[in-house]
Amino acid sequence: MAPTIAAAMGYSQGHLTMTNKLRKPVVEKMRRDRINSSIEQLKTLLGKEFVKQQPDSKLEKADILEMTVCYLRQSASPRPATGNAGYSRCVQEMVHFLSRDEMKTETQRKLLNHFQAAQNSPAHQSPVKEATPVKSALWRPW
Repeated sequence: MAPTIAAAMGYSQGHLTMTNKLRKPVVEKMRRDRINSSIEQLKTLLGKEFVKQQPDSKLEKADILEMTVCYLRQSASPRPATGNAGYSRCVQEMVHFLSRDEMKTETQRKLLNHFQAAQNSPAHQSPVKEATPVKSALWRPW
């Protein structure tokens, strides 16, 4: 007797199911290997940061990922502008220079008033703001 179409379909579906069951562990292992490789690369790239925050502890994969996120957030945050300090210093020098002469012209007086106002303005004062490192405690269940 010739095989029926239903029997042939049953065989091919069973064969596909068996093939998928055999492939699944291989594909899963490849996926885990990619994840582990990427985590090792992160650990290598950010090794100095890890030593700063956790010098004596063995890092787990979750620790490496958390510290990487913290480092990237810290790196992405805007840095305070350093040009403000130079501007403030320049204004101080101008006020000092214009204040030296006893005989002031109208232009000197206007400039002196302008720079003194700029010196006292909170918008132009250089805030002393240091970038504080983001140190978050690693989550440990124990």
